[in-house]
Amino acid sequence: MEFDVETVNGILGIDDSFKAPTKLMELMLDDGKRVKIFKKFLEISTDLSFDWFHQYFEDEQAQRKTKKQDFTPESVAAVLQALVGNSSGTYYEPAAGTGGLVIKRWQHDRLADPVMDNGKRPKWMSIFTYDPRHYWYQVEEMSDRALPFLLFNMSIRGMNGIAVQCDSLTRVGQSAYFIRNDSDDLMAFSEIHKLPQTDEVLKVCDLESWKNDVSKKARK
Repeated sequence: MEFDVETVNGILGIDDSFKAPTKLMELMLDDGKRVKIFKKFLEISTDLSFDWFHQYFEDEQAQRKTKKQDFTPESVAAVLQALVGNSSGTYYEPAAGTGGLVIKRWQHDRLADPVMDNGKRPKWMSIFTYDPRHYWYQVEEMSDRALPFLLFNMSIRGMNGIAVQCDSLTRVGQSAYFIRNDSDDLMAFSEIHKLPQTDEVLKVCDLESWKNDVSKKARK
């Protein structure tokens, strides 16, 4: 396995896997360090069509007893993507985990480029027409452990969208991150911006409230 425990921990510079989520989140929110880490991972593999962390997270991080975390097999993710089919360029997923399903959708979008597909062009034409700015991925995940891996997976692939840490049923949020690739470069990385806990962000993310009510305290 290319990204086994030893390899991932070595790249992150940690001596124990329990430190991975905290370390990875720190790296994702630092513009310089984030790019350097991406390049280290890409030295090992450039195949971005699947979630590199699937097995690592399931073995080392998944909270199966307390949060019932089990991750979607690659084969099931592929079937789900095939069932959904083409899109208008927007995608929403609750309980996104580390990003296995959204990666499958992104892979489909960049290969088929459904936004620009008129139904007449050859399939290979997407390499010339695909623009990351035509696609928007909005995902939600509650787990502190999974979220940093989700941000990594969206940013290294140059997606545009929002990752919201929230309870998808109660609509109570903890944090939200804007994933931004303002270029037409299909090879570019995305920036990651942590959004403020305001009423405006609540509306954009379709949330009822913030868990810590930071915005309400600020208005007082």
